[in-house]
Amino acid sequence: MNEIVSYFSTIPSSHRSLILVSGITLFWLLENAFPLFKFTYKKWHHASINIFLTLTTIIINFSLAFILLKTSDWTIANNFGVLQWLPPMSLWFYAIVGLLLLDFIGAYLAHFTEHKIKFMWRFHLIHHSDTWVDTTSGNRHHPGESVIRFVFTTLGILIVGTPMWLVFMYQTLSVISTQFTHANIALPKKLDDFLSYLIVSPDMHKVHHHYALPYTDSNYGNIFSIWDRIFGTHMTLPKDKIIYGIDTHMNPKENNELGNLLKIPFQKQPFPSNDQKIST
Repeated sequence: MNEIVSYFSTIPSSHRSLILVSGITLFWLLENAFPLFKFTYKKWHHASINIFLTLTTIIINFSLAFILLKTSDWTIANNFGVLQWLPPMSLWFYAIVGLLLLDFIGAYLAHFTEHKIKFMWRFHLIHHSDTWVDTTSGNRHHPGESVIRFVFTTLGILIVGTPMWLVFMYQTLSVISTQFTHANIALPKKLDDFLSYLIVSPDMHKVHHHYALPYTDSNYGNIFSIWDRIFGTHMTLPKDKIIYGIDTHMNPKENNELGNLLKIPFQKQPFPSNDQKIST
C-alpha cells in the first residue's frame, strides 16, 4: 500500500492522460468485439462530439486544479475533515473510507442534485441527450456541468479531509469506472449482477440512461453501488427495454450537433417531474 500511496502522491500528468486515453481505447475495442447494442451511427462523428466535451472538462479541471491542492493541503494542515477525526487505522481501510466518502459527495450527491435542481439539470441533460451511449459518452459533459462537478469534488475534499494522493486515486478510479459503465459492452448477466453489489456495473448504469422517468432518476452512482442501495435509488430494467436519450431531446438536430448541445442550457427547457412519467 505504501508504494501505491507513493505513486499517487507524485503521479505525473502524462500518466493520468495515458490512463484516460488507454481506457477509451480499450473499451472502444471491446465494444466493437462484444457490443451490447448494434448501433447504426457514424461512430467517429459521435465520438468527436463527446471527445471535444471531454477535452473541455480536462481543461477546466486542469485550470482549477490548484483549488483542489490548496483545499487538500488546508485540511491536512488544520486536522480538518472526517478522515482526520477518525481513530488510527490501516492505510487500506483509510483509503477505502476516503474513496467511499469522496464518491458519495463528489459523484452520487452531485449527480442526484443535478437531477433535482432545474438550473443544474439544464447543463446535465446534455449528458443524457446521447442516444448512442458508448465509452466516449462517459465524459460528455457541458463545460457548465464540469464546473458544477468540480465544486462538489472540492466540497468532498473539504468535508472528508482528503490528502492529495487519495484525491488522485479517486479521480483515476472515477475515470476508469465512467468509461467502463458507459461502454457499449455485454457482460454475462450473472457477472454484471455480481459486480453491481460492489461497484456500478454497465447494466446498472445503462438503466440511468433510459429516456424516461422514473428510470432516468435512478442509479446515480459512479464507482460504488452502495449509495444507490442505501438511499433507495437503485432500479433495474431489462436490456431490451432500454431506450437511450432524454424524452425532451430525442431529435438528432438537438442531441447530435455540438453547437446546439452547447446552447441547450440557455434555452427554455421542460423539466421532468414524477407526474410526467412515460410508460415503458
